[in-house]
Amino acid sequence: MSRARSRLATAVGFALLEHARNRFALVLVVFYIPLWLTLEHWFVTSDPATFLLRATGARLTVDGGHLTMVSGAVNTVTLIVGFMMFMTTFKSLAFDTRLVLAGYPRFHLLIAKVVAMTLAAGLIAGYATAVVCYYWDPVQPDLLAIGLFTAAVAYGGIGILLGAFLRSELAGMFVIIMVSLLDTMLQNPISNPAASKDGVNLLPEYGPTQVSVAAGFTHSVPWEQLLLGPLWFAGAWLLGTAAFHLRTRDHRQVLRTAAARV
Repeated sequence: MSRARSRLATAVGFALLEHARNRFALVLVVFYIPLWLTLEHWFVTSDPATFLLRATGARLTVDGGHLTMVSGAVNTVTLIVGFMMFMTTFKSLAFDTRLVLAGYPRFHLLIAKVVAMTLAAGLIAGYATAVVCYYWDPVQPDLLAIGLFTAAVAYGGIGILLGAFLRSELAGMFVIIMVSLLDTMLQNPISNPAASKDGVNLLPEYGPTQVSVAAGFTHSVPWEQLLLGPLWFAGAWLLGTAAFHLRTRDHRQVLRTAAARV
């Protein structure tokens, strides 16, 4: 194995270990997802809900409880993956800084976080899809899993950005929770009858929600919306990369350079 591959494999191992040590996140995955979706199944009305699915341009009338369950699944995966990526980036930042100062490539550390996030997002999206399928039969369960995966990826990128940018653990958790809840509320036609208006398409959950709803109730595949979640991830990851470089730079070298200029 080449030196670069060995370094990347080591970094991926550390990133996966960080996730495995986050017991609170594991509890959320195992218990929160089925609990939240079960409560929605029990208490949300099954009255018909009519709305415009912008991804296809079709006006649908569907079971309101099932629609809310799709929205709830999107919300749970975004909260959990966003929280996981924020915590692993935030808590490992001091260790990552020491590794960088010792000569470890930043690129390997950042790619390792992406690999770990992708694995976690895939597992969590699949688990959430399985819980949804326990209560009812979506038209395209595979596409539903993909839609939930893109939602998880989008908020995973946001979690990396916040973990590299913010200096307070509480602030990061608050931002992720509030953004995810507001985003979900605005995308759900039941909680927001104006969900089909312009503006909501600029939010992170728009593409994943459109894909997930199309998967649940139609035979259509909204290809353009499938790309929006990964695009959100890419933008957040690039900003997070810049913040990571600033947070892990050698401040002693900066001070020596400034002193030399004086």
